Amino acid sequence: MPAESGRHLPVLIGGGQTTDRPDDPTAGREPLLLMEEAARRAAEDAGGGAALLAAVDTVAVPTVVCHDYGDAAALLAERLGCPGARRLNTTLGGNTPQALVNHLADEIAAGRSTVALIAGAEAWHTARALGRAGRRIPWTPARAEDAPRWGDGRPGSTELEIRHGVAQPITTYPLFENAFRAARGLGLAAHRRELGEFAARSAALAAQNPHAWFRDGKSAEELGAVTAENRMIGFPYPKFMNAIIDVNQGAAVLLAADHAARRLGIAADRWVYPWAGVDVIEHWYLLDRGDYHSLPGVQRAAAELLETTGLTVDRLVHLDLYSCFPIAPRLTAAMLGIAPGDPRPLTVTGGLPWFGGPGNNYTTHAVVALAERLRASRHTFGLVHANGWHLTKHALGIYGGAPPPRGWQRAGGAALQERVDALPHPDVVAEATGRASIETYTIMHGRDGAPERGTVIGRLDGGRRFVAVLPHDAALLEAMEREEQVGRAGTVRREQGLNVFLPA
Repeated sequence: MPAESGRHLPVLIGGGQTTDRPDDPTAGREPLLLMEEAARRAAEDAGGGAALLAAVDTVAVPTVVCHDYGDAAALLAERLGCPGARRLNTTLGGNTPQALVNHLADEIAAGRSTVALIAGAEAWHTARALGRAGRRIPWTPARAEDAPRWGDGRPGSTELEIRHGVAQPITTYPLFENAFRAARGLGLAAHRRELGEFAARSAALAAQNPHAWFRDGKSAEELGAVTAENRMIGFPYPKFMNAIIDVNQGAAVLLAADHAARRLGIAADRWVYPWAGVDVIEHWYLLDRGDYHSLPGVQRAAAELLETTGLTVDRLVHLDLYSCFPIAPRLTAAMLGIAPGDPRPLTVTGGLPWFGGPGNNYTTHAVVALAERLRASRHTFGLVHANGWHLTKHALGIYGGAPPPRGWQRAGGAALQERVDALPHPDVVAEATGRASIETYTIMHGRDGAPERGTVIGRLDGGRRFVAVLPHDAALLEAMEREEQVGRAGTVRREQGLNVFLPA
């Protein structure tokens, strides 16, 4: 069915993935080569080959974290035979691949692009192996950039948050997890079982995925039990529940206008249809969030996305909800209105801790995997959710096996973001003292498995929010992992420039 008058219909015509696991990890290929291979596989998947790549007019590369390429998009375009293509190099954020799909679908619908490529990769596994061997990384040097990075490049945390140890994902996502558990009245033992069962289900999907980094399909007991191999990182997550960036993985997606796909001879049975997309940002800084057991921006964005397409959440057969830590997909699912016992898996890849976490590019793999399912089941729909920073930046997209009756649509926009920005948030006290209670918390562990430090976000009497560290008391930290701490009373005082919370 044709798109709306004056607009072109964006179609996803090809996807490619690559996983590089040489016997000698120092011999792995650099990210630029993984991107190139994934892009060539995407062109082969579309049935277009080199002629299709030569027709690409826009090359977008999610930021490569393990190596600074500068203008990575220009380097990739040259290798693919489309050196004149417009280049988009991006800011940091796991939301980037789906945000790029949304943006490039807009560009194609408006006639500003006809064939666009998204390609990214990481090779941390090889980079780290070279570092351990004391060897220089012999990869392509950076190309100078001549344009600003695409995306929101604001720092993810405030100085206050950094100083109190709540700026790294391994700390911030456990804060959300513990708040989500307490908000549902779930006991610690039941929560551990829930996490183990979720992780095992995801790991089993990764075991069936030929592109996954971990294919051993660990059991709930193996994933949840704290051992020397599976040491606790940030309570309640042991190592096997953390996103694993120590991978060599690449993925690429090709989008085109329907008329360009026909002109290039791309068979219609390769086409998958982006129906609609939306982007939204929660209150930017962690301490400004209304609470830590909901995502009001995602909830509103998803509602607008479904309304735009005329679909209901039960019609989304295939899901990939960003899964850097177990809280992310489960909390997003709750915001979508998906019940905890829903039989649909929350990932089509296996999730970042088990499929692998290639930096900002994971969701490109998810889009490719979703497209494969839609090609095999044309009457179904799928949803991809991508997330950046601390459940901060979100991009969502609905895809179908059949063309959208109203063409590609963009949901949300400035009006949605203004409504989310206007949501209330608590007053934050930088230098806190007095009686207080815990809103959420986590305990961080060292490489030897012992608890090293704790972080609390809480409320002073009167409701103002603070962030604090816990005393360096191993017995206290260990005890705080054995019983629920959300709601626990205490006092907060100042010590050496920090807020310190002392439980009553």
